[in-house]
This record gives sequence, structure tokens and C-alpha cells, in this order.
Amino acid sequence: MLSQPMDRALFCMLAATALVLTGCGKKKVRVAPVASAPARSARQYPRPQQTVTPGTTERGIASWYGHPYHGRRAADGEIYDMETLVAAHRTLPFQTMVRVRNLTNNRTVDVRIIDRGPFVDGRIIDLSHAAAKEIGLIGPGIGQVELTVLAPPVNPEPGLFAVQVGVFREKANADRETQAMNAYGGALSVMRPGNPPVWRVLAGRENSQEAAENLAAKIRSEQNVPEAFVVRLDPQDTGR
Repeated sequence: MLSQPMDRALFCMLAATALVLTGCGKKKVRVAPVASAPARSARQYPRPQQTVTPGTTERGIASWYGHPYHGRRAADGEIYDMETLVAAHRTLPFQTMVRVRNLTNNRTVDVRIIDRGPFVDGRIIDLSHAAAKEIGLIGPGIGQVELTVLAPPVNPEPGLFAVQVGVFREKANADRETQAMNAYGGALSVMRPGNPPVWRVLAGRENSQEAAENLAAKIRSEQNVPEAFVVRLDPQDTGR
């Protein structure tokens, strides 16, 4: 367990050091798939409506984030206030209400999804400082939790799903990885602001989370990217 609070910039840095970065880490060799598909524009992908079923559960590791993200815009456009009961999730639509239960002490908190993350393999939700405090997560920084969907948003944003294959501190490295991943239904590089900023490389644009999970399995197998995982593509990610 971590003795200091983990913020999102540190998570991104940890993920980055595990991947292909300039001057550090073990260099991975990407092997192009036998059947290469041309990269496609986001305009060719209609955004289907995605439903969220109340009662759906998920287990994994929760973390929390505060400064320097406090006071900045979250992914849904609102200002992130770390002392409100909100959270970040990779795939749930914005405004979904979720109950988070700490499996260590059985304490619960209800949060509203307004942001994206955490972008580190193995973690499933990034809580605000206030939410983490409610379930006793401040000291350890991370902990095993169970998520239960309480209520979907009234008017959910239509969504697509992609596979995050890497986080890079150097844009040139992100661009090279994007080119290598174009064969998997297209790829794009999305900058995540920070100090320093990092670039996330996302492959594919799938109409369902299940299809994206299948694509992630294929990429992990063919490209030796064990940390590849599914994320939701929001309109700002594709410029739509």
C-alpha cells in the first residue's frame, strides 16, 4: 500500500515508466498484424446509445486524486472540486451514480462520475478526496473496492470504446505507437494535461464494451502489450 496519496499525475507517470519512453524502460518491438486495415476517421463511426444497468457490479482497486487537479475542468467539462463526492471511471457514462464499498472496512460512499481514469492497469475508479475520506482510503492511498451502479444518467452521452495501449511522456513516441496501432481499426493520441503532460494512445473504435474487450485481448496477444485495457471514447477524444 502507498503511504502518500496517489494523484493522477503520479499514476500516469507510473504507467509511462512501464511502457516505451524516451531513454528509459525496456524497448518493445511492435509486430504489424498480417492483415492491416487502413486508419479510419472518427466520422465513419456513429455513436450508439449505451445503456447502464442499475445493480451492475465491478471489483478492483480504487485510488484518489486531489491537487493539482482540484479547480481544473474534469472530462465532462465541469470544474473538479476534490471536496465533493465525485469520481473518475474509464467507461461509465458521465453523471452515472455509483456506490463504492471498501472491501477492507465495508464503508460505502455514493459518487457521481464526472471524469475519466484512472489510466493505470488494475485500477477501476479514481475517487475525490472527500469520497476517499468517507471510506477510509486517504492513508493507504489505494484499496480493494466493489462498485455498484445505482442509477444511470438521465440523458447519457452516446459512446464508443477503445483500447489504451500506452502512456508516453514524449509526443514523438506516442505518434510512433499511434502509427503502429492504426491497423487495429485506427488509432489516435490524446494529450492529458499535467506537469509534465502525457499522451495516451488509443486503438480502435468499437460500438460496445464487449467488442473493445475482444480487441484488447487481440492486441495483448499480437503486440505484447499486457497492460492494454478498455476505455470509453468521449466526444472530445475524437473531436466530435
